[in-house]
Amino acid sequence: LGEILRAVFSGEESTIKVIIFNLRLPRLLQGVLAGVGLSVSGVLLQSVTGNDLASPSIIGVNAGSGLFTIALAAFFPGAVRYTPAAAFLGALFAVFAVYGIARKTGASRMTIVLSGVAVSSFLSAFTDAILTFVPDTQMNRMAFLIGSFSGVSMDQVRFAAGYILFGVAVSVVLSYDMNVLALGEETAAALGLRTGLYRMVFLVTAALLAGSAVSFSGLIGFVGLIVPHAGRMLVGQDNRYLIPLCVLLGGAFTLGCDIIARVLFAPFELPVGIVMSFLGGPFFIYLLLSRKGRKSLD
Repeated sequence: LGEILRAVFSGEESTIKVIIFNLRLPRLLQGVLAGVGLSVSGVLLQSVTGNDLASPSIIGVNAGSGLFTIALAAFFPGAVRYTPAAAFLGALFAVFAVYGIARKTGASRMTIVLSGVAVSSFLSAFTDAILTFVPDTQMNRMAFLIGSFSGVSMDQVRFAAGYILFGVAVSVVLSYDMNVLALGEETAAALGLRTGLYRMVFLVTAALLAGSAVSFSGLIGFVGLIVPHAGRMLVGQDNRYLIPLCVLLGGAFTLGCDIIARVLFAPFELPVGIVMSFLGGPFFIYLLLSRKGRKSLD
């Protein structure tokens, strides 16, 4: 710790200082921002859809971001600086595709999840096709598809951080309106809430948060499912308290998973997406089993 503090606050260049500012600090900020973006996105999606099984990775938001990001890298390699914009547009496309299908077929809570699985599979197939026909795509494909916090630059983190912080700010400011919308469309409208407008704002914000996180971290999953549920166990359903708590829990969760990924098989490193899948898969099964026969899945 003494060496680290001396390297950070001294004016001299050293190997330790280079490692901290060029490797460790960008990775730490990346992990925190990705956790924050995906966690708050999960809260928004669950509130708007009325389904606590919804999350960016499960209903296809991550898959949409991944498709547009890889398509940009494959067909427009000179436009790599627009990766966050492509990821956002992909997430937005997936969100409205899932929500449109669910509304068309009855918009039941389970239908939203099934629509998301179908859209996610469809978009992932397009992603695989691009990588098959354009094998020299200029990006670390495996790290992106699995999800990894390694190799990110401070410029990438800085660019996406603005979008994530803006999305979090919008979510916090409108958290009371999100509570009203969660009461049901008829009740919210009776209380004077413009339900169509606010639903659109929340979906776009969820897409912005998830797309920004995916743009530099890859397709890490289950953060937006696990963290909101953990938050609700602590503070309940009130989004005014849940969203700030998920900001803290999301960053801590992704950093914890990253530490496990780095030290579990040291000196080899697992992509953090593998660790999250090991944790998230059983958690998703638990949620399904705990709701067996309940009307929330009708």
